[in-house]
Order: sequence, then structure tokens, then C-alpha cells
Amino acid sequence: MDPDEKKDSSKYGEARKFDPNFKGPIYNRGCTDVLCCILFVLALLGYFVVGIVAWSQGDPRKVIYPTDSSGQFCGQAGTRLEKKPFLFYFNIMKCASPLVLLEFQCPTTQICVEKCPDRFLTLKKVVSSKNDQDYYKAYCKEGTDLSTTNLLQILKDGLCPAMVIPSRPFTHRCFPALGKNKAGAVVVGNRTVFDDGSDMINSTDLLEGAKSSNKVKELRLVAMKIFEDYTRSWYWILLGLVIAMVVSLIFIILMRYLAGIMVWVMIVMAILVIGYGIVHCYMEYARLKQQPGSDITLQDIGLQTDFAVYLEIRQTWLAFMIILCILEVIIVLLLIFLRKRILIAIALIKEASRAIGYVMSSLFYPLLTFALVALVIAYWAITAVFLSTSNEPVYKVFNETDCPHSRETCDPKTFNTSNISAVCPDAQCLFAFYGGETYYHKYLILFQFYNLFLFFWCANFVTALGQVTLAGAFASYYWALKKPDDLPAFPIFSSLGRALRYHTGSLAFGALILSIVQVIRVLLEYLDHKLKGAQNKFAKFLLSCLKCCFWCLEKFIKFLNRNAYIMMAIYGKNFCSSARDAFFLLMRNIVRVAVLDKVTDFLLFLGKLLIVGLVGIFSFFFFSGRIKATEDVGFTLNYYWVPILTVVVGSYLIAHGFFSVYAMCVDTLFLCFCEDLERNDGSTDRPYFMSPELRDILSVNETDEDVEEPRKDEDVAQAEAQEQREEDQDIEMKQQVIERQAQEQEGEEEEAEKPQESGEEKPQ
Repeated sequence: MDPDEKKDSSKYGEARKFDPNFKGPIYNRGCTDVLCCILFVLALLGYFVVGIVAWSQGDPRKVIYPTDSSGQFCGQAGTRLEKKPFLFYFNIMKCASPLVLLEFQCPTTQICVEKCPDRFLTLKKVVSSKNDQDYYKAYCKEGTDLSTTNLLQILKDGLCPAMVIPSRPFTHRCFPALGKNKAGAVVVGNRTVFDDGSDMINSTDLLEGAKSSNKVKELRLVAMKIFEDYTRSWYWILLGLVIAMVVSLIFIILMRYLAGIMVWVMIVMAILVIGYGIVHCYMEYARLKQQPGSDITLQDIGLQTDFAVYLEIRQTWLAFMIILCILEVIIVLLLIFLRKRILIAIALIKEASRAIGYVMSSLFYPLLTFALVALVIAYWAITAVFLSTSNEPVYKVFNETDCPHSRETCDPKTFNTSNISAVCPDAQCLFAFYGGETYYHKYLILFQFYNLFLFFWCANFVTALGQVTLAGAFASYYWALKKPDDLPAFPIFSSLGRALRYHTGSLAFGALILSIVQVIRVLLEYLDHKLKGAQNKFAKFLLSCLKCCFWCLEKFIKFLNRNAYIMMAIYGKNFCSSARDAFFLLMRNIVRVAVLDKVTDFLLFLGKLLIVGLVGIFSFFFFSGRIKATEDVGFTLNYYWVPILTVVVGSYLIAHGFFSVYAMCVDTLFLCFCEDLERNDGSTDRPYFMSPELRDILSVNETDEDVEEPRKDEDVAQAEAQEQREEDQDIEMKQQVIERQAQEQEGEEEEAEKPQESGEEKPQ
């Protein structure tokens, strides 16, 4: 142990004493943090209640299907509108009104139709000539009889549109079939101007109306396109994730038998994969050099939903190439400067491979964690969708002219007999949006916040359960004096049973602390998004500082929780005691922590990076259409980057889950090693539980560092002694010179006195 560590051992608690009865994880333990366990159970019950209420009130059809002016869903199966999937606007030009941005609804009547109109017709022409009435009736309200109803009455009651024009379906909505003629003018069905029966309409007016309506529908359009891409490629995405799972499992199994070789393979392959990415980016950059228009900047094109647009710009590939070059240089420099520590970390991973070999079931535990996390995510997402769609349809008063009751809430059933229709004859009671005035609808945002908070809490609890389970299993391996004879029959199941039976409250406590910090970070990100347009620089600076501080706090809590769960798995104490013991133990061995912790994480990160890189490259060539399994894959997707991004993120999560077994094993072995050194001395009475290989791995490095420091101190001491001797010699020489000068001076004085004495004697 380093002298400074010994000096500060009392500051960070006393070292563990030898206990002949200690044989590893304690089996006789009691329940910990019971109060937090009760709180967690009550929170889960409340979560289930919120989910049930949301599922009873919500209606996801509001997201999937367009809604007419009566709040009915177009094209919904099992309803009378099943065969009418498209939404038709009576007057698309009213969508250019500012009310679109205020109410997110065009102030015109909207009905569901079987197909969009494909010809020019006016109501005046149809009523007067009696021709095409059956065709025109499809775009009127149900029950309208064009042959018996007066034209003015039809227009006054808003039963039919004044005209229909050629339209195309877009996101299940009928928009004018806009185009351009040879002269570049905007046309609708080869016309630029046409008569609606009362006035001449310009095609550019229709264009403005369609644009304004599209502003409201744009975000929904992107979401629908992404949803369509998922429906077309979900099985290929699933196949990519399965491939990532198989590759991760193969890597882990090979590391069990060829740990050293596989680590070096991961290092070299990670460098090669990033190098290939650099070469590919350069080739694309050089290819686009010959294409006109590719020199446009990213700032010029702005935000685009089609990712393929960015891939046709040279600046995009240049940015990718610079990022990959920086990453490559960082990895190479780390490998050079940390080469000695990397060798030690590789040896530690080898020891972890032996531990995993005795606890092979640990390799498959991430599947349980993955399934539980997927269940938590699914419950949160479904509940969030039902909560967001649990509002009731709200109807507002819309009027083309000034009306004192404009945008007031109304009831379409009683609107025609109300005072509003008398005051504002042209007003209409139309569906505006989904909302509500009940207690449930007023506090719906709180239910959404509760849903988000419980999502973080449950996800962190599942992660904590996995960590304490693996820690208990690997601790059983370490503290088994005779391996594998002293190991439990089922170490993973034994550890999982202890965690659920005794430490549910402690796991919930640790997960709660982490969840609070994560929710605060989400709120800070929300505030940052809201303040992007603000001019207060101090507020932005303060918010950035808070985000940085809470990011660091989250990382520290994750690190402390991880080690606290290891101590909890061994000694069975509550969360606070386990966290304190883990922190003190790490501080008493701070040199070893600095040497091994992050270096091992770095090597495992390279393994994850390699798997993600391989699967990501394969998915890029596949979904972009460069290699095809079938003719229907690749170019039929709206955004081929959607499945690629999904596969890459999913591959990282899968690889992280498998490699987390190694990371947890290394951390557990490290803490147990530190405990072993404090408890035992390697004698026959107090033998080490560690294997000779592990002792050599960690102690040789410690010896080298401990020997190196005294050598430096000895050299400094010798140098100081030499300087002191030289100073003493200088002082002695100066003293000798002074004494010699003093003696010479005395001799001169004596010689001067002798003549005087002889002169005085002569007169006598």
C-alpha cells in the first residue's frame, strides 16, 4: 500500500480486520431500507392506476387517422367512415388564415371522402345543369340533396363546397394538384385562373392555403413517414439486432477462452473499422467534387427531414472525416501512453474470463435485463401515447368576419339554436383540437411527469438489480477458497434471490437518487430548448453550468451506486452503509483505482465500438440499397437512415449489455481484492482468497510503483546530502582561510612590536 494511503487510512475508515468465519457473501442477512421498499411498491401501484386510467381515456386513433369537423376518424375500420380514408377541405384557401397557427385547425368545414376530386366543378354549375350531381354529392355533407335544396341555402348552411378542384392525397388529406407549366407558372390541372361560381380564383392562392395547412401537418408528416419506414423494415431491423446479439455473444464466448488475443483483436479491428470510415468519407468527398451544387454549406440548406440531402453535400463527408480522424488519433495516443496499464488491464480481463467460466449463466443474464428494460420502455411509451390522446374533442366558433364569439367553445349539437348563430350568421362550430375541462384533463401534464419519473425509476431499478445480482455471483467465486468446489450450485439464481428478498428497498433507494438527478437534467434540457431564442447571456451561462454540474453528479452517483451494490451483495447492509464502505475502500486504494478502472472500461468500450461499427457498416450498405436481399428494400424507404440509426443504437445497447458482464466482474474482483489484502496476509493462518495470477497482476504493479517512489526519494536525499557536504567543505575552507589570515596578521603585529622594544632599551 502506498505510504500516503496508509497515512490517510484512518481518515477513510479503518481497514478490514481478519475474520476466520468470513467466507464471502453473507447468507444470514435482514431486509434493508424497508421504508423505501414500501414507497417503491406504492409508486408502482400508482403507476398502474395511471396506466389503467390513461388506457380507458386515451385513443391512439387520434394520432393515426385524420379527423373531420365532427371529430370522426377518417378510414377507421369498423365505422361508417371505413371506406372514406381521405380528409377533404371545403375551402383550402382559408387554411392561409392566422387561425391555423392559433388553433392548429383550418377554419373551414372538413369531411371524409372515398377519394380526392380529379376534375373542376362548381356548385352553381352542378345545381343549374343537374349534371354530375352524384359525383359532386360525394364532397357534400351527408344527407344533402342537390336537386331539391336551394343554392343559396346550401352555401348558407355550409352543406357543400363552392367548388371542387383536382387534388392529390397527401398524408390522407386532399390538397390541390399543384404543378408548373412550361413558363414556370403555378397551375392546377393546367389552369392558372378559374371560376368558383362567384369569383375568379388564382392558383397561387390555393398554393398559399396548402402551404399554411402543411405547416401544421409537417411534423405529423415526418412522424408518419418514419412510422411507415418502421412498418416496411421492422423485420430487417430485428434481423440486424439479432446479428448484433449473436456477434456480441460470440465475442464474449471467445473472450472466455482467448481473452488476451480477443482484446488485441478488438483493439486492432476498432482502429481498422474507424480507418475504413475515414477512407470511405474521403472517397465520397472526392466523388462529390465533380458534381455541381455539392459545394453548398450545411448552413445554407438548414434543417432537412430527408437525411439523403446531407449525403449529397461535400461538407457533410468532410465533417464526418474530421470527426473520425480525431477519434482515431485519440484512440492511438491512448494506446501508446497507456500501453503498460493496458497490459495489466488485459491480464485482469483474463482473470475475469476465468470467473465467468465458472459462472457461465452470467453471460445470459443481460437477456433478462434487456427484456425487463424493454418492458419498462414499452409500458412508458404506451402510457404516454394514451395520456396524450386522452383528451376530448373541443369545438370552437370559426367565422370569416369579425364576431364577438370567435374562438369560443361551442357544442355542434346545439349550435344552430344558440345565440351565437343569431349574432354571427356566418359562424360555424367546428372541431378545433383535443382537450378538456375536467379535473383529469387539467392535471394531465402532472400524469405525464409522473409517467416519466416512474420510467426512470423503474429502468434504474432494473439496472441496479442486474448489477447486484452479478456482483453477488462473482463475489461468491472470489471468496471461494477452493474453486469451483466452494461455489454455490446456482450462483446467479442465489444472488438474484437474495437481492429481491432482502434488498429491494436499497435498490429502489439508489435508483431513486439517480432518477431525481436524471429528471432534473431532462428539465434543464427543456429549459435550454425554451431559452434558445433568449438574449440573456447570463441565464444561458447559468443554465450551461447547471447542466454540466448535474451531468458530473449523475456520473458520480452511477459510479458510487455501482460499487455500493457490490458491497451490498457481499455484506448485506443498507444502501447508505454500503455506499460509505465502498467509497472508503476505494479511497484507501486510490492508486489502484486510477490504474485499472478507466483503462479496463476503455478496452471494453473498444469492443462495443467494434461491434457497433461492423453492424452499422452492414446496415448502411443494406438499407441504402447498395446491397439487396430483395428488391423491396432500400429505395422504397422514405428515410433509410431511420432503420440504420435504430440498428446502430440497438446494437450499442445490446453490446453494452453483454460487455457489462465483464465490466461488473472486473469491478467486483477489484473490490474483493482490496478487501482480501486488508483482511489477510498470505500466511497459512490467513491465506489469500485471490488466485496467484490475480495477486501477480495487481501486486506486481503496486510493487513497481512503491519501489519507484523510494528510489526517487533516495536520489533526492543523496543529492541533498552531496549539496550539504559541499557547503560544509566551503565553510571549512573559508574558516581555514580566515584562521590563516588571522595568524599572519598576528605575526606581523609581533614583528612590528619587536623594533619598538629594542629602541626603548637603548636610551637606558
